[in-house]
Amino acid sequence: MGTTRILLVDDHAIVRQGYRRLLEGEPSILVVGEASNASQACQSVRELSPDVVVMDIALPSTSGIEATRRMLKEQPRLRILMFSMYDDAIYATRALEAGALGYVSKASAPEVLVQAIYSVARGQRYVSPDVAANVARSAAQPGKLEIAALSPREFEVLRLLVQGETVKSIGERLGLSEKTVANHQSAIREKLGARNSAQLARLAAQIGLAG
Repeated sequence: MGTTRILLVDDHAIVRQGYRRLLEGEPSILVVGEASNASQACQSVRELSPDVVVMDIALPSTSGIEATRRMLKEQPRLRILMFSMYDDAIYATRALEAGALGYVSKASAPEVLVQAIYSVARGQRYVSPDVAANVARSAAQPGKLEIAALSPREFEVLRLLVQGETVKSIGERLGLSEKTVANHQSAIREKLGARNSAQLARLAAQIGLAG
């Protein structure tokens, strides 16, 4: 395999700089660009044609999971490695369902990220050991099936709700009307059997959907 072209997507410049320094030490990896949000990332993918996108989940406005869907809709052969502070099973599961080929927690050793990039570049799925263990443990957790029933948009709304975002701010971030967000919120509560925001937050915490 020749040189693997990488696009780094993270909203913290100092973090991207650290990744770049690490990866530039690998003779078969070339960092061709950086992006700080989903919109920039999608544009950079069109312009730079990277082999692998290394992307954070917690991006401003649109999450890395939603960005993954958008990128793969335009370029189905693109390979995406999620590199996130979240090691919870629910985030990894949703990212992989969205089409990411790998998922590595930021608690992983540097060599794990490098190994994951090479694996994903070859078209092989890679999940870091800590995340894989959490996914395995989550199988019997309460609420797992209910969360799985949420649509991608409902999951995105729930993720923002448990982070303390208001219906208005969620609408602004996702480009939705307040009424549409409120409708999603009602559907989420019905699917999860939560009568109020407190119950919703407790259930989200139980399955690792932390704010």
